[in-house]
Amino acid sequence: MADVFKGLWRERAKAQPQLDLISMMAHSEGTRGMPEMEFVGNLALLIVGGNDTTRNSMSGGLLALSENPGELAKLKANPTLVPSLVAETIRYQTPVIHMRRTATRDTELAGQGIRQGDKVVMWYVSGNRDDSVIENADAFIVDRTKPRQHLSYGAGIHRCVGDRLADLQLKILWEEILARDLDIQVMGPPRRLFSNFIRGIRELPVQIRM
Repeated sequence: MADVFKGLWRERAKAQPQLDLISMMAHSEGTRGMPEMEFVGNLALLIVGGNDTTRNSMSGGLLALSENPGELAKLKANPTLVPSLVAETIRYQTPVIHMRRTATRDTELAGQGIRQGDKVVMWYVSGNRDDSVIENADAFIVDRTKPRQHLSYGAGIHRCVGDRLADLQLKILWEEILARDLDIQVMGPPRRLFSNFIRGIRELPVQIRM
């Protein structure tokens, strides 16, 4: 796959700029001078970030509603809760478990000294279940007062560039499910992805009743 991306990169870099992702990266001031493998790594991260995260949030949201029928009843009674459902799903599922960064200077965080060059791991899944910040954080609640109070998209300059697209995809999905009055029954436990990076679901057996 890396060789395929390398070939596409070389091809797009020689051609006139187009509106596809690889072409824009190949010609962008910020990415066109990258070494091949660094370019491929950034491209792969964008693909994973835009695919695995959203589809696992779809499956995770369906599973959470199945396990919390009272919340599903709230949603069906009040479909305007869909945007809140989307934010709560992304918090509760936390599709990207952690990310590692390198400290650029000496600092201190919550009393812990961090030196320049130290590797720091940010556990989004832990922050999203922090009861000192989020009330009843282990519960799935579709009508939270502050549903967007989560770390699943990161923060600051490292915030997800596709957050609005992910929100839109999930919003449309649930709006259409509710509009069609689809009854989706989970028929068995999920088979989860074996990973400490992506909190994913490989299989989730369901039955759809029209």
